[in-house]
Order: sequence, then structure tokens, then C-alpha cells
Amino acid sequence: MGCTLVIDTSFGSTVGIVGREPIVETDSRTHVEKLQVNIARAVEEAGLTPTDIEEIVVGIGPAPFTGLRAGIVAAKALAFATGAKLVGQNVLDPQGEMMSFVLDGDDSDAEAKEHELDRHVTLCVNDARRKQLYFSLNHGSISRPDEEAAERRWIEMDIDYPEHIVERVNAALAEYGERDGVSYVVDVAGHGAAKYASVWQGLRALGSVADGSILDAGKAGLAAFAATALSRELRGDRDVPVEPLYLRRPDAEVPNPLKHVLGHAGADKA
Repeated sequence: MGCTLVIDTSFGSTVGIVGREPIVETDSRTHVEKLQVNIARAVEEAGLTPTDIEEIVVGIGPAPFTGLRAGIVAAKALAFATGAKLVGQNVLDPQGEMMSFVLDGDDSDAEAKEHELDRHVTLCVNDARRKQLYFSLNHGSISRPDEEAAERRWIEMDIDYPEHIVERVNAALAEYGERDGVSYVVDVAGHGAAKYASVWQGLRALGSVADGSILDAGKAGLAAFAATALSRELRGDRDVPVEPLYLRRPDAEVPNPLKHVLGHAGADKA
């Protein structure tokens, strides 16, 4: 019996077998220690063994360096050991599914829901710290196999200050709204969304603000995250490297050469 394992350490850590409730650790200071334990626990509680894992979907960010890399390294090691197929998934694109979860709970008919969703775009965010956010602006579901992701992503993944993000989103809304004759509504979803709630008031049309990831939505969110990654194969888009997305230059830099001090031969040493 094959299964799909999801591992993400873009914010805390989430580990789970698709079809079951995930194990979520919100404290990013402890997830490295608990990651291997939680992977083993998720597999065991599903009544499986590591050899039953056919696919591993791993979050590749964008996110800060240390935690993100821990999840990717663990996923690569497990894929190597088990022979499972490894698929990377950025954590922003699946956020566009969150509004559909909200509307699924109302009493309107399917056609009305589809029309309502088509008027919404999602500002997908993840906390980058230093008063910045990783973000992209998506229209609808990126996981639809009949459409190119680029057509659904109105602003490509980037990192910026919230105030600048609002300016860029408003410009996109004006451009696409004029083209389509639609007044688009912006939903903001992701870790860090609530922190800048006052800034989002500057958006042309603000809808819902959800501080959390699609991976916080239990087994339904876990399945949506995996489906977004695996749907790329249906579109023939397989060339996504399983490497971390930082979108920010590293803090560590090559130091400047030593200054020459008169009579100090050591300055010329490597």
C-alpha cells in the first residue's frame, strides 16, 4: 500500500501522510529535534513502514534559512533511503486554495461559489522576519492541471516590506481589473498576515485575512498541498529543483581582505 508523505519546515514543522491528520509543531526552535521523531510517528500511526512511501512532497519555502533546510535535507535523505519520488513545493501557491475552503461551508450553489471565487485573488504570504514578508499574488487555484501556473500568478514570488507589497498589489489589481472588467477582491493568507492587518487596509478591496498556512487546515490542507505539487506532472511541468527558496541574500558574506600593516608579514597570508 503506497502513500504520500508531506514534510514542511517553512514555519515550525508539519509532517503527515496524505489522508490523515498531520503533526504540526509551531515552535520553530524545537522542530529540528522533533522532525525525525514526527516522521516516524506519522508513518507508524498510519500502519505503514518507510518502504510504503511512494512519494515525498517537501516544502521548499520561501522561508528563513535554518529551519527550511532541515526539512529539505530530511526529505532528501528519506527519499534516497526508500526510493520514493521526491517533489518540491513552494509554500505560497497552495494558499490560493484557502478561500475555497471558506466558501465550501456556505449554502450557495456550486455555480455561485465558482463565480465568487473568480472575483478573488489571494495575496499569499509567509513571515520573512525583519519586518518583511515573502509573497506572491495568485488568482484562483494553481493546482488546476488545465492552466499554466504563470497565468494564475499575477505577481511572482518575492520578498518585500508590507507597505511596498500593497502598492504592487494595487497596481496589479488596476491592470487586471481593467483588462477583465472585474473589481477583484484581495484575500490575504499566510503566517504573518495578521501582524500587518492595519497595512492591508490600504488595499483597493480587502476580503478575508487568514493568519496561517494551508497546512494548518488538517488533513484537507495536507491533501491540497500535496495535490498542488503533484498536479504539475499533469501539466508536464516536472523541472522544479528540490532546493530551498530564500529570496534573500545570506547574512554571511566573504570577509574583506586583511589590511596591510607596515612590517606585518602575516597580512599576506591566506
